[in-house]
Amino acid sequence: MMDVKFEGLPEAENRIVYVRPVDVSALPEAVQAQVGGLKTVYAVHGEDGEQLALVADRKLAFLLARQNDMAPVSVH
Repeated sequence: MMDVKFEGLPEAENRIVYVRPVDVSALPEAVQAQVGGLKTVYAVHGEDGEQLALVADRKLAFLLARQNDMAPVSVH
């Protein structure tokens, strides 16, 4: 698991967020060192494309979004 504090997703008018897989090798080395051997993690993005969170799996990304009253949508 990644050891990064999470303060919550920002408030937004549009409550849709996008969840997409991210190849760990494309991430900065500092982040790669925290993923514990995972090959893929999942990013949660706002409507404007801004990355809001990075989590270990798709289920967690959807759970995180829903706990913050957002509607997650899968993006490939």
